[in-house]
Amino acid sequence: MTTKRLRVLVLVTSTRPHALGPAVGRWLTDALGASADELGVDLVPLSLAELDLPFLDEEEHPSTGVHHHEHSRRWSRLVDGADGFVVVTPEYNFGMPATLKNALDYLSPEWAWKPMGFVSYGHTSAGTRAVQHAKQVVTTLRLVPLGATVALRIADAMRGDRLDPEPRHVHAAQGLLAELVRVAHALAPMRERAHAAAVPGPLPGSYARRLGPDDAPEVTVLQRCCWMEEALANDTLDIPALHESPADVRDWLGDWHAVGLWRDGRLLGMVRTRRTGSDLHVGRLAVAPDLRGLGVGRWLLNQAESTDEGHSRIVLYTGATSDRNLSLYRRQGYVALPDAHEDGVVGLAKAVAA
Repeated sequence: MTTKRLRVLVLVTSTRPHALGPAVGRWLTDALGASADELGVDLVPLSLAELDLPFLDEEEHPSTGVHHHEHSRRWSRLVDGADGFVVVTPEYNFGMPATLKNALDYLSPEWAWKPMGFVSYGHTSAGTRAVQHAKQVVTTLRLVPLGATVALRIADAMRGDRLDPEPRHVHAAQGLLAELVRVAHALAPMRERAHAAAVPGPLPGSYARRLGPDDAPEVTVLQRCCWMEEALANDTLDIPALHESPADVRDWLGDWHAVGLWRDGRLLGMVRTRRTGSDLHVGRLAVAPDLRGLGVGRWLLNQAESTDEGHSRIVLYTGATSDRNLSLYRRQGYVALPDAHEDGVVGLAKAVAA
């Protein structure tokens, strides 16, 4: 359901002067332009020749994620920010170019749980032996190589000195991109769970991360599920969370600090906070109905209370007849505010020790 566009690096690996690789890369991005737009993909052309990576010169092991040189840090940022890769590679002596092997060896966690497709070119084998060689390496880095490939025989793809692959090659490239998109979406929970910013959650296999505007569809669905129960408990449909569109949710996700609990791509619960003066306001604490009673709400509330420092009081609101919510908040030390009972809503607060 995510609205986030995928970022796919189209990586040209040959650094040999006057190599065919850059022309293949240009053909590929042009051939995939319309398909990429339809699939919600941003294709980012990148040449290893432009990166100018020396042979691996980092002292720390790549698995640490510690990079001392600027060329390493730049490469790390590019790979870490990508959701998948299409590698354009020649075949050198039955294998992949040393430049590709070197670029792979520089990094480790940045590669994990991302799909990688291959567009190869060469003479007799059309570069396919380079692809088989590369697949042995990339799986060790927890990259997921695609089954779909594009293989160009130079003799068939050239018209004089001009690269002009056949329509079947364009069709194969479109199939490769479509497969890459499906796999990238399927692997997204694995990438997020392994990310340094993810926090282990209270349920097996769950993790928490900050929510952003691209999560609006999932948040909208969770709100509708959770606040319908609130509507029934308080005998009113006049609850903002029930009427917000994904665009409305996207707007407030940009303003509030919101945290979501995820497992296998499903949003299990969420909470949002915002500082106002010396008060920390907590809101939209929601847990999927089938997960109630497992301590998820209490865990999310504790996460919310620890998102900010320097406030003297934590304030939240709930329905006056929402007994389940009121019971949770009272057990966590919240007391009703005397002047915050109106329109069926009760305010509660908890002082923060100095």
